[in-house]
Amino acid sequence: MKAVILLSGGLDSSTVLYQAKADGCECYAISFDYQQRHSKELESARKIAEFAGVVEHQVVTFDLSLWGGSALTDNRLDLPQDRSTEIMAGSIPITYVPARNTIFLSFALAYAEAIAARKVYIGVNALDYSGYPDCRPDYIQAIEEVFRLGTKQGREGDPITIESPLIHLAKTEIIKLGNRLGVPWEFTWSCYAGEEKACGVCDSCRLRLAAFAELELIDPIAYIAGNR
Repeated sequence: MKAVILLSGGLDSSTVLYQAKADGCECYAISFDYQQRHSKELESARKIAEFAGVVEHQVVTFDLSLWGGSALTDNRLDLPQDRSTEIMAGSIPITYVPARNTIFLSFALAYAEAIAARKVYIGVNALDYSGYPDCRPDYIQAIEEVFRLGTKQGREGDPITIESPLIHLAKTEIIKLGNRLGVPWEFTWSCYAGEEKACGVCDSCRLRLAAFAELELIDPIAYIAGNR
């Protein structure tokens, strides 16, 4: 069965790609260059896709920095740093990119229908302290209905479904799953800062490092000295 996998190159999306492989899917990866400040993640996406042996890897380019609205697409906005998980859980952060997953899933849907895929895999996670609105179960359920109603394939009774296998997993559980599936963590990238080494202090780095530490594992990627 063909499946399209949204692949950012991060910890979650890489685990989802390997889960799709374990599910027996022919994997077609799609990544997005939307002029994000951490475009280094695309290097990781390419490495992960190659290492996993996907059938095809598409990188779609467009520019969400045209209207900003997020610290990931507007370099004038500062990234949150050194925040506790309690503070992270308090509100939707400035790193939320307006409607990003809706845009990504629209591209993935078009790709999936064009190649007669049956599934789209996405690494959204409702337990992540970032609390993004487009990473929650009710959102995925609603978008899956859009998939059914908005495609020829769906109207003819063979809708493309969305698989979100990580949506109810803690970050430690995702790492455990990735370890079982053989995800090469050394190729992944989670940092929002966009430097050559991970900053270790943005929300994404802190959540990742905390999960590895809780499992008494060493995160194999390079961090700026003193920020691991």
